[in-house]
Amino acid sequence: MRQEEVDRCQIQEWYPRFKSASIKTHVHQLPETFVQYLLGDSGPFVLPISVTGDDALPNRVCNPVDEDDLAVSEGSEDESEEFPPPSFPELELEIKESIESLGGAVFPKLNWSSPKDAAWISSSGNLRCTSLSEIALLLRASDSTTHDLCHAYDSCSDKTSSRPQSFFLALRKWQPALQLEMEFRCFVRNKLLVGISQREVTTFYPVLLEKKDHLKILIEDFFENEVCPNFELDNYTFDVYVTKDGRVKVLDFNPWGAFTLPLLFSWDELSEGVDESVDFRIVESWCVVRPGLKTAVPYDYLDTSPGSGWDQFLRNADEELRRQTEESWGAGA
Repeated sequence: MRQEEVDRCQIQEWYPRFKSASIKTHVHQLPETFVQYLLGDSGPFVLPISVTGDDALPNRVCNPVDEDDLAVSEGSEDESEEFPPPSFPELELEIKESIESLGGAVFPKLNWSSPKDAAWISSSGNLRCTSLSEIALLLRASDSTTHDLCHAYDSCSDKTSSRPQSFFLALRKWQPALQLEMEFRCFVRNKLLVGISQREVTTFYPVLLEKKDHLKILIEDFFENEVCPNFELDNYTFDVYVTKDGRVKVLDFNPWGAFTLPLLFSWDELSEGVDESVDFRIVESWCVVRPGLKTAVPYDYLDTSPGSGWDQFLRNADEELRRQTEESWGAGA
């Protein structure tokens, strides 16, 4: 992989060309002071002071009876004086304006990555943000965005630096009706679409079995007409979303290999010779679900061998699904 290939997959690079076929997005260049704040090397984790009064966390309620417990003894140092909270008024006002123009809520993303791994820390349990404070909370808690900040070029054979010259914050219009089962990752090798994988591999969606052939045609047509003519690389991946009315939207571009997950494929089989037809893979039963973030255990470390606890769990789940399906068919007969 070359550094140029990684750079081409930055959202500020590809979004202008795919604006009409993507989710509405505003991109802001981040000041270096905010980048250093995200790196978190200057002191304890504190949220920025908001000039608009928008805080990521609710104010703490203080019980007057317990005020003595909060008293600071003479001679002790006040940590807040040693590490005063930062403030980014210009950036905050710019972001506030963008959020309002995007409907009041956004999904944040740096050059390459979104802080999906930090959704647990938000008050809503997802990546919906309405202020700079909420965005900062997610970005500071995310290992994915730390990778963008420090390790984006680690897999490049021609690596000349550890980070890009500038970082950008992409604010994407929040999509409350987004259906995870309609997200797919597409793999392009030598400018040919060679594979499509269900993006959310931790769940079995029966509806995909019914729509698989139709979805494959939609995504192949989108690649031929929109992606292939407008994206310069030979080898890369891209993520798409298929709407209820059959429109395909591009969500992201990622480099081929390295830190990009192959999902239901392996990089070895994707790199080998392939047939002319595109290999479209989905989770076809509960027995082949791959546990991930939903179980807080990487699927590579789980014992799913015959007779194991996970094997029995998946068998029971598949049997329950079969029973419910038979009952629903019987009711409709």
